[in-house]
Amino acid sequence: MGPLRYLSLSLLIFFCKIKIIIIWGLILAVVVEEEGKATAAAAAAGAECEFPAVFNFGDSNSDTGGLSAAFGQAPPPNGETFFGAPVGRYCDGRLVVDFIASGLGLPFLSAYLDSIGSNFSHGANFATAGSSIRRSNTTLFQSGGFSPFSLDVQSWQFSQFVTRSQVVSKRGGFYKDLFPNEEYFSRALYTFDIGQNDLTMGYFHNKTTKDVKAYIPDVLDKFADVIKSVYYLGGRYFWIHNTGPFGCLPYVLVRVPRIAARKDRVGCGATFNEVAQLFNAKLKETVAKLREELPLAALTYVDVYSVKYELISRANKVRASAYGVLRARREVQLRRPHGLRVEDHGEQHRGFGREVVRRSVGEDMLGWDSLH
Repeated sequence: MGPLRYLSLSLLIFFCKIKIIIIWGLILAVVVEEEGKATAAAAAAGAECEFPAVFNFGDSNSDTGGLSAAFGQAPPPNGETFFGAPVGRYCDGRLVVDFIASGLGLPFLSAYLDSIGSNFSHGANFATAGSSIRRSNTTLFQSGGFSPFSLDVQSWQFSQFVTRSQVVSKRGGFYKDLFPNEEYFSRALYTFDIGQNDLTMGYFHNKTTKDVKAYIPDVLDKFADVIKSVYYLGGRYFWIHNTGPFGCLPYVLVRVPRIAARKDRVGCGATFNEVAQLFNAKLKETVAKLREELPLAALTYVDVYSVKYELISRANKVRASAYGVLRARREVQLRRPHGLRVEDHGEQHRGFGREVVRRSVGEDMLGWDSLH
């Protein structure tokens, strides 16, 4: 295997069979874990592990404009600290996928669903906020904010993209500059950050913890099917995030107060986080099985949960609370789109037919809104 390669923006990516811990673009800790001999794919990639494109699948943790293109722009103050305006991200600035792209020397990924000003020559982003691995089988509004663009739909979009991009690219001229070269599909990095909504959806639909645990195997079977479909379309390098400690998210604690009543040592919903950890353990097993079934693939399991929880558990040391801000610069009103009911700091405000949440925005915060 090749040596570790330090990339810009403090992002360390050494994809050929390591595990890296990351959160919100800030590298807090890195654990390098040798997972056996390099596969034929990893060896073929060479020591540099360079990726000419990134194709991303996921939910709001990596959505760079998909849901906004389909259902209306993410409102202010989203995007305010880096972009200066909303840009389709449910965040004040950049997401992890933005740092990955920058670290590889690539532009930010355009959302596949965004028809305005997009350039897919260096990859595409199929993620949409509210997406799940399994289909919600309801509209965005009926489901309470869950996206109709489930992971299988995202994989179908990718399949069309592979075929149609090459057809259009052959027209030449500026078309050729808008799409990736055909060889990029086998050399690209495929990133996945999805699964949390599958777990919260069950609770929001009044399922018990036993019910949610029971359907985790089916969720991961469907996840594995998508990985295989991308593999058969030429994908070889897979970067797979586990799910975060959703029991620490205020909107979960508010929506399911009975189960949230059982707290852990830092005030998070213990039952929810135990379910997240079960999901992650089964996801890791799924990735290990995929390594056996897909011999030409290099699959990296990324432990996002550990760093997020460590950050929350040490909130006082980073001068922030688990649920918001200690030092506020100003008060803003954050309107959640698509009728999604949320709450910050235990204070709710209703206006314009939607939930309007009053929250403080400051430099020292762990969460952006009640969901992220």
